[in-house]
Amino acid sequence: MFMNLTRDIHTLSEFKQNASKLVKQIRETKQPLVLTVNGKPAAVLQDPESFQRMSGDVEYRQTVKILKERLEYVRNGGELIPAEEVFDRLSKKLGISF
Repeated sequence: MFMNLTRDIHTLSEFKQNASKLVKQIRETKQPLVLTVNGKPAAVLQDPESFQRMSGDVEYRQTVKILKERLEYVRNGGELIPAEEVFDRLSKKLGISF
C-alpha cells in the first residue's frame, strides 16, 4: 500500500485539532502519517505493529550485512578463533565465567 499524499500528510496544527481522528486513520490504514511544520516534514507517526515489523526488518538486514562481512573476511584468509578460546578471553576480560 502506498502513501496517499492528500490523506497521509498533515500540518502539526491539523494534527493537534484532529488527533483522535488521525490516530484512528493510522490504525485502520496501517499507513504512516507525516506531520509538517512550516511546510517541511517534521515527524512521522506510525502504528505499533508496522513500527515493530520495520524495526525487525532493519535489525535483520544489519545482521545479514555483518554476517556477509565476516564470511568475506574468512574467505580472504582472516583468522578464525575457536569458540573455547573466545569464551576464555571474554571470561578473563569481563571477570565472569561461561
